[in-house]
Amino acid sequence: MVTEACKKNHVTVNGLVAKPSKEVFPTDKITFRKDQITQIITVLDIPENRVSAKLVDIYRRNDTPAEAYQHLELLKLSKEHYRKNGTGRPTKKDRRDIDEFGNEIKTDEED
Repeated sequence: MVTEACKKNHVTVNGLVAKPSKEVFPTDKITFRKDQITQIITVLDIPENRVSAKLVDIYRRNDTPAEAYQHLELLKLSKEHYRKNGTGRPTKKDRRDIDEFGNEIKTDEED
């Protein structure tokens, strides 16, 4: 998965496109896109041996801005409103409900 992302030029290290074999060093900034969020990770240290997933946070710091995760929350809310497959086209009432829901979100953002 990581190798494929590197081959597609979706991973950068210090602003430069990274290959799968790229070595990283402390203070390097790794940028990649996951779940429609551009994430920024700073390498704090390199472990001498392999470590479990629970211990990885000791060696990295997540520098992704908090605004990026707000976008993820809005995405989750919008998915609740999608229609199930096979239910056909929305009726006129469904369309009005969808438009009303969209207007509620816009007025909440303006306040």
